[in-house]
Amino acid sequence: MKNIVYKRTIKSTIVEGILVTMALILSYVERMIPIGLIIPIPGIKLGLANIVTLFALFYLGIKSALLISLLRCIIAAMLFGGIYSFLFSLSGALLSLLVMSILMGGYSRYFSIFGISIGGAAAHNIGQVIIASLVLQSTAVLPYLSLLLLSSLITGSLTGFTSALLINHFDKIGVSKIN
Repeated sequence: MKNIVYKRTIKSTIVEGILVTMALILSYVERMIPIGLIIPIPGIKLGLANIVTLFALFYLGIKSALLISLLRCIIAAMLFGGIYSFLFSLSGALLSLLVMSILMGGYSRYFSIFGISIGGAAAHNIGQVIIASLVLQSTAVLPYLSLLLLSSLITGSLTGFTSALLINHFDKIGVSKIN
């Protein structure tokens, strides 16, 4: 019995490591996409790493999704940014994960993957605006939230669509939850 639990833990750890790497690659690719030329609003991102977070929520559970999100934020800040990018990324990622995990409770009855993804995108933007207002010690950034929430409908739909394709494919080929 111990051997089965040990193998399952190793398998989960390997999958988590692969997913952290995939999220980092998607974060890097996202930095190379000139989204500002298409949507000239500062701070708007596609949220490609959210695809990995949604996948982890569906197949590994909240604990693994949290670990993957934390590691992605830490490593991405060390590679691509600094302390402020870490704070913004972490606040958005944690609030997004919290909201998506709550919405997962109503999956297929009340919410689709699209709804969960849009909720996560909106929460991510809210988390970042909260941090911006704390860092700037001002509420002047709060009106900007309306633009970000509008963008979260678009970006959340795109990541939701991609996540739905991925999750439906894994369901079709018979991949079961790993945890």
